[in-house]
Amino acid sequence: MIPQDILKKVKRIEIQTRGLVNDVLSGEYHSVFKGRGMEFSEVREYQYGDDVRTIDWNVSARMGHPFVKVFEEERELTVMLLVDVSSSGDFGTVERMKGELAIEICALLAFSAIKNNDKVGLIIFTDRIEKFVPPKKGKKHVLRVLRELLYHEPEGRGTDISMALEYLSRITHRRAVVFLVSDFISPDYQKAMQIANKRHDLVAITITDPREMDLPDIGLIELEDAETGEVVLLDSADVMTRQMFNTETSELKLKRDKLLRSMSIDSIDVRTDISYVEPLIKFFRARAKRFH
Repeated sequence: MIPQDILKKVKRIEIQTRGLVNDVLSGEYHSVFKGRGMEFSEVREYQYGDDVRTIDWNVSARMGHPFVKVFEEERELTVMLLVDVSSSGDFGTVERMKGELAIEICALLAFSAIKNNDKVGLIIFTDRIEKFVPPKKGKKHVLRVLRELLYHEPEGRGTDISMALEYLSRITHRRAVVFLVSDFISPDYQKAMQIANKRHDLVAITITDPREMDLPDIGLIELEDAETGEVVLLDSADVMTRQMFNTETSELKLKRDKLLRSMSIDSIDVRTDISYVEPLIKFFRARAKRFH
């Protein structure tokens, strides 16, 4: 039995995202993601200029003159949500934790997908595969996906993106649109992302908190790595310490951005202190321009 508070959260997220899906993302989503390929539609008589490779020889022989096969773009997509629920998601210094923001973004993408009559699947991961929900259509299924995200108690603490992408390849054989939602605090994942991006349409959604990028001057602070439990004592009043921290985090971000660009992987940067709507719309519109 799912607790009432979880059901209330599901309802609240559904209401929050419904307006955004209807008003903002439905048209953008539809125009950006193309179908898996081409599916047969009908046969018609050959016309000058038709590709001879599309001639249906069986029908042509029966009718006594050439007919060609007509194909249409297959619109139905499979959208896979790969969601990192490691311990570093339980961090947030503004309104929401990173993990809470991840769930809202997944809800928005999932509701956009079913509005377009697409299937939605879910892989929840840490340093292991925590949960797999096979892709299906419909609102009832999306509400189940949300309940799983809200209700799930992770067994692992760390993050292994490579392992999650390898699992995706094993269970998803047809091309899918894959949204990888994580803070990308994970060991080397370059090779796994390259392979996954060849098989699927991979989009990286990175979630960060401002305090992970900019250390404030608040004196002595104790920082604990949520995934490893390692504790470090820092004197944030020291200018050099703050500069080193800020430089290191900036370099990590630049390195990640450069890596994603080098692999031609689309990415969306989302922060806990800024609305996620604008980065998503910006991504959809930029991508729409590229494909049209």
